Amino acid sequence: MNKIDMTFKSEISGSMHRDRRHDSAHKHVTGEADYIDDMQAPEGTLHMAAGLTDRAHAEILEMDLSEVEATPGVKLVLTHKDIPGHNDIGPGHTGDEPLLAEKKVEFHGQMAFAVVAETREIARAAARKARFTYRDLPHATDIVDARALDYPMVTKPMTLKRGDAVSSLEKAPRRLKGQMRIGGQEHFYLESHIALAIPGEDDEMTIWSSTQHPSEVQHMVATILHVPNHAITVMTRRMGGGFGGKETQGNQFAALAAIAARKLKRAVKFRPDRDEDMTMTGKRHDFLVEYETGFDDDGNILAVKANYAARCGFAADLSGPVTDRALFHADNAYFYPDVLLTSEPIKTNTVSNTAFRGFGGPQGLVGAERLIEEVAYALGKDPLEIRKKNFYAIEGDERCLTPYHQKVEDNVIHRIVDELETSADYQARRAAIIEFNKTSRIIRKGIALTPVKFGISFTFTPYNQAGALVHIYQDGSVHLNHGGTEMGQGLYTKVAQVIADEFQIDIERVKITATTTGKVPNTSATAASSGSDLNGMAAYDAARQLKDRLYSFAAEKWGVPAASVEFLPNRVRVGDEEIPFPTFIKQAYMARVHLSAAGFYKTPKIHWDRAKGMGRPFFYYAYGASCSEVSIDTLTGEYIIDRTDILHDVGKSLNPAIDKGQVEGAFVQGMGWLTTEELWWDGKGRLRTHAPSTYKIPLASDRPAIFNVNLAEWSENREMTIGRSKAVGEPPFMLGVSVLEALSMAVASVGDYKRCPQLDAPATPERVLMAVERMRKA
Repeated sequence: MNKIDMTFKSEISGSMHRDRRHDSAHKHVTGEADYIDDMQAPEGTLHMAAGLTDRAHAEILEMDLSEVEATPGVKLVLTHKDIPGHNDIGPGHTGDEPLLAEKKVEFHGQMAFAVVAETREIARAAARKARFTYRDLPHATDIVDARALDYPMVTKPMTLKRGDAVSSLEKAPRRLKGQMRIGGQEHFYLESHIALAIPGEDDEMTIWSSTQHPSEVQHMVATILHVPNHAITVMTRRMGGGFGGKETQGNQFAALAAIAARKLKRAVKFRPDRDEDMTMTGKRHDFLVEYETGFDDDGNILAVKANYAARCGFAADLSGPVTDRALFHADNAYFYPDVLLTSEPIKTNTVSNTAFRGFGGPQGLVGAERLIEEVAYALGKDPLEIRKKNFYAIEGDERCLTPYHQKVEDNVIHRIVDELETSADYQARRAAIIEFNKTSRIIRKGIALTPVKFGISFTFTPYNQAGALVHIYQDGSVHLNHGGTEMGQGLYTKVAQVIADEFQIDIERVKITATTTGKVPNTSATAASSGSDLNGMAAYDAARQLKDRLYSFAAEKWGVPAASVEFLPNRVRVGDEEIPFPTFIKQAYMARVHLSAAGFYKTPKIHWDRAKGMGRPFFYYAYGASCSEVSIDTLTGEYIIDRTDILHDVGKSLNPAIDKGQVEGAFVQGMGWLTTEELWWDGKGRLRTHAPSTYKIPLASDRPAIFNVNLAEWSENREMTIGRSKAVGEPPFMLGVSVLEALSMAVASVGDYKRCPQLDAPATPERVLMAVERMRKA
């Protein structure tokens, strides 16, 4: 058979490595895209609402639901007693995350019951009629308060160690220590969580869920209903955003809708209000980073010791792997000769925090940049000089080994940073800004160029697998289904490009269908930036199986060597004859060639021993750098982003237009996390930033006034990924740290750059103003 060519060269417009619009872009713009709440619901569909508690930590002495049940239009009220199976929806079945609270409330807004009614309005109004009697208990919503109350960790912590950091710190010519608070973040997807459960025969249940992990919803619902997985079919056509917030958090809505649908034998839809969604669902973990570093007079970092404590909420959820990944990225792009890193995933009386774009990596990276900044200000040097001095070496040097003992073999950060430093004219602009700050009394400017190195793979090794199903119909049209979910990132389009490229047909001939557990089983979450890597390769495998059968068919029918069979744009060459693709497929069908294939892929080379803190958790690294310039008003703390230049590495891009959009969006989202997006709980443990009125995501006007984004077109993944591409979902999120670092320089100018401003995140105008005042006093 023909040798596999992983470069995927093609002459047609539908192939990979070309700009192709998102398959649903026109539908997004016109409103034609069907989300679950837009779908025509089955006749007789009922609606569900959540019954929420209003204590941060308390025993439930009495729950009076009589008025709820008596409300006209209410069909059913569910409590934990109505759960057929085990009352637990935590990933990994840790037993610490009940679907409905039983005797104790662990956070303000925890669900204790659910109401099913004829309309959503009736259900929501009825839910507010519940009467609770509590016995309040001490609560902690902050890491420091949780420590004071001796709260436990929600999961086992991790340690990464190489060399002897303690001894090296003692011997270092210079050393410093400090701490940094890094805030959490609300996902703020445009479509809130939603599930539609439709009962079938026997124990069958079909669930439309806005989830990044259909197989987990299937598993959780089956566990809750106490039925086999095969009884539950979960379907997801698209989500109105996910960002990690729909990896595990959709379980509760699907499970409750399924319980009600089973009891009432009617379809049930559960869509929380925006305020409820923000109150009930997990967010990005905020961290308290306590660090100590030793370095020399030239700025070479000699040792690092750091603890990453995270506000995890009341249950484990994904806090273990999130805090693990924070440690994996606590080095960012820098080599630490001696290093000791520890995690502290601590319990708090807040909603259980969960996955968010970057999955702990951004928090680890921000801590690394604070270390660099501290060293630079201590020595009176440009932070970029310290960054470049401490980069991992090009392969072949002992300075390539990470704290988790994986060797960095694909390091391109030197070239990325050098090219961006030149194209952004960093040195000249920095010199001009320093001169400007000498004469400007009120407005101060700052500039920073920061790198990103991000590991690609699930650190839970079994998740690094994917399946795909490809059918070719008699008319030559192709049906594609895979385990990845579409949340606006263009995954469906990219995988369709893989299929179109392999068969050399127009992409319009490839039909992408809703992700469903009934077609591709045991799927992994669409997370960890792995969607294209895993599902693209699984689809490629299916296509290769089909092509191998078609090569054999053509060779036998036309009596030619298989090597003389070639797929050309919309046609197949067999010897000297060229046959239109639909005609060729029809003939294959008539010859009884099997025109359906299930593809599979598992990521090679990776292995990880968490107990030892050693292994190769990542298949490869993605790199990038951003340079941002800001202006702050030292009287108010307000600021604007004047300019941002980005150079990002996506390998050999599958779709440059989509990848560029991902980089732009990720930067703005990361910038928002580090500047305007602040989560705040009051003294009673109530989340007060639970709506757009109090929680501030970036506006269109907040984007940099000048915004230059480029992909590193020379890059090509050294590893055998789909089309030699690299992941693009999460790595560019961390490019936003350049804004935080630029703000820090602007603040430092008030004190003539003598001290590190130690600006915590998010750097809201209030925090910037307070930092300015500290610098003035110092």
